[in-house]
Amino acid sequence: MIGHELGGRYEIIERIGGGGMALVYKAHDILLGRNVAIKVLRQQFVHDEEFIRRFRREAQSAASLSHPNVVSIYDVGQEDEIHYIVMEYIEGYNLNEIIKERAPLQVEESVRIASQICDALDHAHQNQIIHRDIKPHNILIGRNGRVKVTDFGIARAVTSTTITQTGSVIGSVHYFSPEHAKGVNTGEKSDLYSLGIVLYQMLTATLPFLGESPISVALKHLQEDFDDPRDSNPLIPQSVENVILRSMRKNPQERYQSAKEMLKDLETCLLPERRNEPRIQFSEVDVDQTRAMPAIKPVSRGAVSNKRNKSTLFDEDDEGEKPVNSGQKKKWVRPTLWISLTLFILISMVGVIWYVKTILVVPDVTITNVVNVQEEKAIAELKALGLVIEDPIIRKYKEGFDEGMVYEQSKKEGTVVKEGSSIRLSVSIAKPLVPMPSLKDKTFEDASKILTDLGIKGTNITEKSEFSDQPSGTVIGQDPEANTPIDDMDTAQIVLTVSQGEETIKMPDLVGKSQKQAESILKEAGLLLGLVEESSDFKVEKGKVMKQWPFDANLPISVGDKVDITVSTGYPKDALNYTFNVPVAPAEEGKKSKIRIEYSDARYEDSEKKDWGTRTINTTQVLSIDLVLGPEKDAVVYLYRDGELFDTHHISYRDVKNGSVPEVVLPQIDPVLPTDVPDVLPDPNENPDNPDNPEDVDTTALNTSGKDKANKHKQDNSNKGNNGKNANNGNSKGMVVTSAKP
Repeated sequence: MIGHELGGRYEIIERIGGGGMALVYKAHDILLGRNVAIKVLRQQFVHDEEFIRRFRREAQSAASLSHPNVVSIYDVGQEDEIHYIVMEYIEGYNLNEIIKERAPLQVEESVRIASQICDALDHAHQNQIIHRDIKPHNILIGRNGRVKVTDFGIARAVTSTTITQTGSVIGSVHYFSPEHAKGVNTGEKSDLYSLGIVLYQMLTATLPFLGESPISVALKHLQEDFDDPRDSNPLIPQSVENVILRSMRKNPQERYQSAKEMLKDLETCLLPERRNEPRIQFSEVDVDQTRAMPAIKPVSRGAVSNKRNKSTLFDEDDEGEKPVNSGQKKKWVRPTLWISLTLFILISMVGVIWYVKTILVVPDVTITNVVNVQEEKAIAELKALGLVIEDPIIRKYKEGFDEGMVYEQSKKEGTVVKEGSSIRLSVSIAKPLVPMPSLKDKTFEDASKILTDLGIKGTNITEKSEFSDQPSGTVIGQDPEANTPIDDMDTAQIVLTVSQGEETIKMPDLVGKSQKQAESILKEAGLLLGLVEESSDFKVEKGKVMKQWPFDANLPISVGDKVDITVSTGYPKDALNYTFNVPVAPAEEGKKSKIRIEYSDARYEDSEKKDWGTRTINTTQVLSIDLVLGPEKDAVVYLYRDGELFDTHHISYRDVKNGSVPEVVLPQIDPVLPTDVPDVLPDPNENPDNPDNPEDVDTTALNTSGKDKANKHKQDNSNKGNNGKNANNGNSKGMVVTSAKP
């Protein structure tokens, strides 16, 4: 087998074990790239069709178990005459090797191992699977300490209930339950009896029953008491011994009623308050214990010789007969004694064999056919044969069989079994309604196909859309719910709710809004205000939002998202407000010119210019421009006359801070005398060419009413000649420097 590729998939690496029923190999699963263990049935069983059928069925049944303490079964297969089971490969040792190496084990370790075995048995029993062969050889301990139970259900494949048919059964006799030894039906409590023996062996390094033959060991299971574990190992707490004593009662009714009950006892038996509890008490007589046979006392040769020397070979009634000399006595006395002794031994052996047969040999019965028979009648018929009906009965719909009729029996008609054997029945129920499948997380198209495959009309499937955090296009709800019975496929109405993904909106623009306004806008949009930071800024007014993140305005955003903002604290502390008074003159004194001013300062980008406004003048004037400067932000003023740039002024932050802004030289122009202001000013719309009514544009919010313009004109004229005088550390009169105020 080594190097053989079994089933075109499993490459045999080495043999790692074996028993009376099968050999075990380590192999590599080529398809999945993992190591597995493969149990190959021995050749003596490959031609027994009934055995093969049960072997496969029990293996498939055990494969349904899924528990951390059960060795997983991956596959069951056949190649020619090779029948095999593929199972999980465990790196480690079996419990039998550990017991041989270092038993008795520590109490805590033994209880921990027994608890994990019991947990596995509880899972199996809940799935109606009885192990029937619990022994240290079938308990694997991984390198991580995890206990794994193997060979679930396999022992049941053995067709005979006698204890001498196979080597594997003979090897298991030390762990048999009394009912197993009798050949009657074994159940969950038989597994618990075997587990009690395993715990006994771990703690004492010996078995409770030993004998020269399997039959003698089996008889001890039926008849004799075992030595208390604490007699062999005084370190065992009384609470732990009580677990062993209860699990190994010969009467199944006095054992634990379930693996769960035994597991609960194991989990608490090492608690301080339980360690010294009283010894568990049972009834004086175990009703299942068979009365012990009288022991056969062998006759020794020495005893025969002594008896011969102390007595005569003649009775008192033979005195008249002629005595025989001693030589003649020796010739016939010795053969007679040996013949008598041999006959006595043979008769005793026949008696023992007869007695064993009365206990171990169970009558055979022939299975009758109960398929298509009403359940109660079938059960009564099988019980009359002395068979035990496995519980629970399998109940499911079987096409062609009426409700309550047996559609399958585990043992075929004509099969010969032992009285007390179990048989499993499968009974048909009414045709079940088709349950609504679970369609969540499927696409609408896939869900619709599943429904139509069941026979539901596509026109009866309705799609409903909702926003959710699930991927768009997937089903997030269904009506009816999963597993709801569908009464009629033709009329069933199905509503599938499909996710539209998360609901998104356009991110509102918060820049330039106050913090309070921003909060209100976010709340109205279903968004949350996150982090609020503060920062100085030349461009944004104090208290206004200058930045929002991580979502810019108009980007899609999900409802409920958080938005962080930065609120302006105004100009930086080192910023300066500066009023720059610039003199301007018309192209020709007395004639009108249009003066337009642009400027840039710290509030704008380097290439960005701000329009100050346009003023129509016919004489020299001084115009005031409010600027803001920063350490790296100077100001530039651009003067345009009649549409052409005629002058540029650069105002540096350093000069303003030091009070050393260069003096602006004003042209020497004779002052123009002010004129009287007429009571009624002309309307510029009626006579726009009137020189007394020029058109001005001033973005500094100059009052354009006639009276104010006249007063401004007078003020400008009154200020003539004052330029050049320093009103602020040598600056020109009218040039004001203050700390910047936003």
